[in-house]
Amino acid sequence: MLATRTAIAGLTLAISLWTLHGHAAASPGPDASTPASASTRPSALPPMVHPADNPATPEKIALGKQLFVDPRLSGSGQMACQGCHYRHLGWTDGLALSPKDNGQLNTRHTPSLYNVGYQTAWYWDGRATTLEGQVMAAWKAQINADPEQVAPLIQAVPEYAEQFARVFDAPATPDTIVKALAAYLRTKNSDHSPWDRYEMGETDAVSADAIAGQALFAGKAGCVACHTPPYYGNSTFYNIGLEHGQESPDPGRFNVTKEEADRGAFKTPSLRSVALSAPYFHDGSRATLAEAVRYMASGGGADPNKSDLLLDRGLTDAEIDQIVAFLEALTSDESWDQPRIP
Repeated sequence: MLATRTAIAGLTLAISLWTLHGHAAASPGPDASTPASASTRPSALPPMVHPADNPATPEKIALGKQLFVDPRLSGSGQMACQGCHYRHLGWTDGLALSPKDNGQLNTRHTPSLYNVGYQTAWYWDGRATTLEGQVMAAWKAQINADPEQVAPLIQAVPEYAEQFARVFDAPATPDTIVKALAAYLRTKNSDHSPWDRYEMGETDAVSADAIAGQALFAGKAGCVACHTPPYYGNSTFYNIGLEHGQESPDPGRFNVTKEEADRGAFKTPSLRSVALSAPYFHDGSRATLAEAVRYMASGGGADPNKSDLLLDRGLTDAEIDQIVAFLEALTSDESWDQPRIP
């Protein structure tokens, strides 16, 4: 299957990154959650790579953070980007399916923004090929805005006009607004979790159940085949059987590639801070982390196009609880403060 070949390539890359970065954690590296400032704190993640046409600066990130919470970006003037992404919910919204600014309900669950800058494809079906492209698309579709109409409203705010002039040497435009937002989103990183600290030598950072759960995750349960360190996820796509038997099944990745092997396949999410972001899967169909683990460990749904990586692993309830304990140990505790908007 095409999806399987893609998965194997992704696994090879991810294992290479884990070898280079996840187990080189004893050496200090930049803190990817605050790329604009130097940090000597060890990191399990590699340095964030910013596009050549959108380099990060502290001022640009601060501007993007303000725009992220400003409802004036939306069509109604009532819904900010933050409306679907909250820190205490793992940068999701806690809903199975969330409403758009125009009141219409989404057909897919809000994905987490954690480590979004490390991805190579965006949306559950991977239809956006750059983070900036994803931001522009969400600006139009999710918060129902016409960027050409919104940008002058932002530029008309004196403090914003001053910031855009300082950061871009240009006014607020759809392009500069998107670049500021994307620069900010690249700071949304889950790192330095209890498990990361445990791997760095802090032996009392996690529980015995978490340690046993990681062994299962990497061994008997086979989770690591798709959720590989250091991200515990990748930008590859799998059919896990959730759409089989649905009255109107979501084609998933097939809509992008038109490859039959990709029908019903969706992007593998990162498991960093996953304990915060219930419910789970692209359809939000599993309310708890234990339910999601149990579904995957049992081999998923009966879709004939399902990835052959999904097998019934024969896990006990106790083993599922241990895997959940490990996943909970991947939760980061970085702080976040609500910015003032002008």
